[in-house]
Amino acid sequence: MLRADIETAEGPDMAATTPILDTTSLTKTYFLPQGMFKEPLPLHAVSGVSLRIERGKTLGIVGESGCGKSTLSRMLAGTIMPTSGSIRLDGREITGLHGDERDRLLRDVQMVFQSPYSSLDPRMRIRDIVREPLDVHAKNLSKTERDERALRMLRRVGIAESMSDRYPHQLSGGQQQRVGIARALASDVRLVICDEPVSALDVSVQAQVINLLRELQQSMGVSYVFVSHDLAVVGNISDDIAVMYLGKIVEYGRAEDVLQRPRHPYTQALVDSANIPDPALEKARKPRILKGEIPKPTNPPSGCRFRTRCWMAQDLCAAETPALISRNASPQAVACHFA
Repeated sequence: MLRADIETAEGPDMAATTPILDTTSLTKTYFLPQGMFKEPLPLHAVSGVSLRIERGKTLGIVGESGCGKSTLSRMLAGTIMPTSGSIRLDGREITGLHGDERDRLLRDVQMVFQSPYSSLDPRMRIRDIVREPLDVHAKNLSKTERDERALRMLRRVGIAESMSDRYPHQLSGGQQQRVGIARALASDVRLVICDEPVSALDVSVQAQVINLLRELQQSMGVSYVFVSHDLAVVGNISDDIAVMYLGKIVEYGRAEDVLQRPRHPYTQALVDSANIPDPALEKARKPRILKGEIPKPTNPPSGCRFRTRCWMAQDLCAAETPALISRNASPQAVACHFA
């Protein structure tokens, strides 16, 4: 669940198990040009993030838009290079690798994107889209074998073989996302980064895609990083949850602990924002409502980055950045002085 720097929430057996992927102090800073005679403006997209993804498990990453979730997910997938920090895949450092060696390691990591239609080549047929990773990574197989494997993966995600010659625009949004999942899993990957994979889909289709991902995980043993702004969706599939705010992790632990007993004020506000199905209970409750705007990542607040919107903020919050640690015998780690 948590890295070694959160020792109070981690047992010796867990520490001895090599995760499929883990990071240490991962940081991404962009530098925005301001003109010929001005220094570039640093934009702190991700700041010092340490995560651990266990084998065959799902880590959910949740937070408001602009918190750095997508930047983090692309660094984990290897499509964005971090400014500093470490990424280890199956115990091997990948941040300093280049060329063929880096490509060989990262072929075990694939992504499922937010927009299923824009992530599929509109000029390619469905079977060719799913076969493409095999054409790159499984050249030892004949084209017939790669075709058969692609069709088998399509059937596995619920797309009939009779639809394999269609183009993406001839499929529904849910079917397009199933094709994206089939493409990601076609080459026997071990980790799939799901970046807002159901946010563009109807609620009923969301449930179908979540159930499909869960079934594939149980049968194939694949690990997921599931990124979303929707805490309810993340909680439905995740074993562990990391809550992000303005580029930092503010709460991290088992899904049931984070959802049922949130400690950080930001997590509490996210949990409170979820609607309760019972109309009477929904009308009677008094959820915490966040006030104010998210600070700019080009000028984050000193100390705790959430303090400008927090009802618990005190002088210490501006003076000192809270560490992400287990506090008061809590099972999850929290970056709050008073949680």
